[in-house]
Amino acid sequence: MINRRNFLVSSALAGVAGRATGQTLPGKPTSRVRPSAEYFGPQFYGEEERNQLMDVMESRSPFRWYGPGNRQPAKVATFEKEFAQAMKSSYCLAVTSGTAALQTAMAALEVGLGDEVILPAWTWHSCYSAIVLAGALPVFAEIDESFNIDPDDIESKITPQTKVIMAVHLQGNPADMDRILALARKHNLKVLEDCAQSVGGSYNGKPLGSMGDIAIYSLQLNKTITAGEGGAVVTNDPVLFERGGRFHDVGSFRAPHESLVGKAQLQSFVGCNFRMSEFTGGVLLAQTRKLAEIVRRTRAAAAQIYQGLADLPGIHFRRRPDAAGEIGVGVFVRFKSKDQRDRYVAALRRDGVAAGPPSGSVVLPIQDYIEKKRTVHPAWPSFTSERGRSIRYGAACCPRTIEILDRFGGVAVGPKFTEEDTAEIVRVVRKVYPTILST
Repeated sequence: MINRRNFLVSSALAGVAGRATGQTLPGKPTSRVRPSAEYFGPQFYGEEERNQLMDVMESRSPFRWYGPGNRQPAKVATFEKEFAQAMKSSYCLAVTSGTAALQTAMAALEVGLGDEVILPAWTWHSCYSAIVLAGALPVFAEIDESFNIDPDDIESKITPQTKVIMAVHLQGNPADMDRILALARKHNLKVLEDCAQSVGGSYNGKPLGSMGDIAIYSLQLNKTITAGEGGAVVTNDPVLFERGGRFHDVGSFRAPHESLVGKAQLQSFVGCNFRMSEFTGGVLLAQTRKLAEIVRRTRAAAAQIYQGLADLPGIHFRRRPDAAGEIGVGVFVRFKSKDQRDRYVAALRRDGVAAGPPSGSVVLPIQDYIEKKRTVHPAWPSFTSERGRSIRYGAACCPRTIEILDRFGGVAVGPKFTEEDTAEIVRVVRKVYPTILST
């Protein structure tokens, strides 16, 4: 299984290049471009993370709600407060993973039997799984050349059963939120922002996750900041916050969370245990305080590459609904065919530049278990209704998504890249690109 940012891991590129078609590209990367683009957060680990962990060790209070003596553990609570502030949202709920965050958001939005959720055909397995595990039906929409869900394809997928649009901000690039939010208002739908691959990105000056009804973040190893695992849910709606809080904590809504909304409005209900530990919370608190700098550095490196390539005749970059808000984890260009793209990627690798097709996600409708609707039980309610039985997945429901992904190739960008490193990438691309385009 491919992780979300293996596009950025030069040592893994040769194995993932043909993900959509099962092919492998030639060209082994060399070490000429020195810095690693992999695993952004750990590149910034230091005394801050160490001190947070030692605080928990010395207090002997790794559980977020209570511990020895009268001391109230505060790492997770402080992380929630500071992450909410960074995302310009009223409430934040810390959970164990981005997948747990998606399931919590589904519960908060009361997604269930008979409901449909529209999501992009190219995203991560967890987006689909969270919908199915809620008992609802995933409905796939095509992506556009931003690699995000295509607003032009959303409306045709809306039915009377549609409840949520899942706007996934993929590979550091914000989705077209103005158009998505307008569609949601027109049809009285909720918007769930999945910011897992774009923690720290923005759209028209607003942090990703602050515009929809609820948002989720993954803080796993491949994300902008990380504690190895971890996730967060943010919202400005106190009822959604309470419902999500109860779901993630076996139905309870504890006093510290209740104090944030003034007074609980819901009764207990069945839930899961997705509580974050103080160890994870401490590391993520330290990482949150470094998030702006990590994003600033990555954007600066990507900007140097964009600027260095902008005057290349015929160059067509990935669509960016808000160029200033993109994190810049990769600079992608379009080709006439998959063959051209593959030769471009292979040539870059031979010259020591980490490059690959769009990755970190999968074309979900063509996954065998999805196409055949396999779940944890043969009578899973999502697919036993008349509508559930009639819906068809497979390549026929996302031909444009596959075609777009086959024609784009990109170079990896990391927050520790120097001007010398980006200049080397620009030099190699300027040498390779015209030769590929002309053949």
